[in-house]
Amino acid sequence: MLPIKRFLDFIEQNKLFGPADKILAAVSGGMDSVLMARLLKAAGFSFSIAHCNFQLRSDEADADHAFAYSLASELDVPFYSIKFDTKKYAAEHKISIQMAARELRYQWFREISQQGGYDAIALAHHQNDAIETILLNLTRGTGIAGMHGILPKNGNLVRPLLFLTRDEIVDIIYTEQFSYVEDSSNSSSKYARNKLRLEVIPKLKELNPALEDTFEHNLKHFRSLEILLEQKLTDLRKNLYVFHGDEIHIPIIEVKKLNPKQLLLFGLLQEYGFNETTVDDIISALDKHSGRIFESTDFILILDRQELILSKKQNEPAAIKINAGDHEAYYGQFKLNILFDDSPLIIKDNPLSVSIDTELLIYPLTMRSWQQSDYFYPLGMKVKKKLSDFFIGQKVPLHEKKLIPLLVNGNGDIIWIGGYRPDNRYKVSAKTKKVAIFELYKL
Repeated sequence: MLPIKRFLDFIEQNKLFGPADKILAAVSGGMDSVLMARLLKAAGFSFSIAHCNFQLRSDEADADHAFAYSLASELDVPFYSIKFDTKKYAAEHKISIQMAARELRYQWFREISQQGGYDAIALAHHQNDAIETILLNLTRGTGIAGMHGILPKNGNLVRPLLFLTRDEIVDIIYTEQFSYVEDSSNSSSKYARNKLRLEVIPKLKELNPALEDTFEHNLKHFRSLEILLEQKLTDLRKNLYVFHGDEIHIPIIEVKKLNPKQLLLFGLLQEYGFNETTVDDIISALDKHSGRIFESTDFILILDRQELILSKKQNEPAAIKINAGDHEAYYGQFKLNILFDDSPLIIKDNPLSVSIDTELLIYPLTMRSWQQSDYFYPLGMKVKKKLSDFFIGQKVPLHEKKLIPLLVNGNGDIIWIGGYRPDNRYKVSAKTKKVAIFELYKL
């Protein structure tokens, strides 16, 4: 007898979908997905079947497709199918066949769901899949998030069979005499998940015959712990984060108070791509000299004097040439306007504008970023100063140095540090007959 009541109770308890929702059911043809489709039909839900052919098992894969199509016809529901060149995709993206298949199917499921107006994508994972996922995560290394296994609901992905064990599914399939297809690769220990299923879990069940019940109980505790941790992290973000434009500043004194420090700091930085090893390095550097820079794929974190500064990586702008007669140019996140005036006009109180004696300009000019050997003569001074020392005096964060536009004369002299200071040698004087006015605007 089909466990329709348990099925409906699990869906309601976990708020997977409602009676009026449209469901896209992922059906491979194996007993798990077959039972899911038949339960959806018996419970009266509106659903369609989606089947992927990864072209990895030739005739067997074609037979799976034919079976899934016949099942959709028998249940009188719409049917979607697709063929993937999985090996080619894996080679192009330099990932494993298993990862390629995963990426391809989920991407396709999302596309079909959006096009067809489906409310949920149903996947046929069961309790044993959740156990295998936890063991895999433990083997590879994981945080608390990896301990909850497979969630009943993640966005519009739902797993309505998580209330059943593999043995229960087998019993139902044989009792009801439902047809299904068997994936021959499931009996191979070549893949890590299969090795756990075929070799490791049977040994664990010798130690604890009620392994599934124990894991189900533990999963609830792990999920509760994860919720508590996320609530703590939410509070920390509210209390610690100070926003300066697109940057996040975190006081170091508050970071040192975190307990447990590694767990909480990793929780804060994980969403920005920082791994646990990098977080350990950050913690080790807290009491050392400032100036250390830590990077993830898309973000950088700077250990400043009193705070951690987190910002999105910005590529150093390419140098541009400015020719005589140009009236505008674009550099990185700035637009540069160039005006000319016959009066010796001096721009004051606007660091994004500067007046330069036109007769001193040697074209083409260059706008570029800071280089290690750069120096200039700050306005009002007759001695040169290295830009690196000037930036330190101005307390310019390390990650911003390369983004500051420098206006450079044709002879290599730095005329102006955009947004900060012009060079004393190019200032407007009583002898100036014509000025060039450079104005920066942030885009």
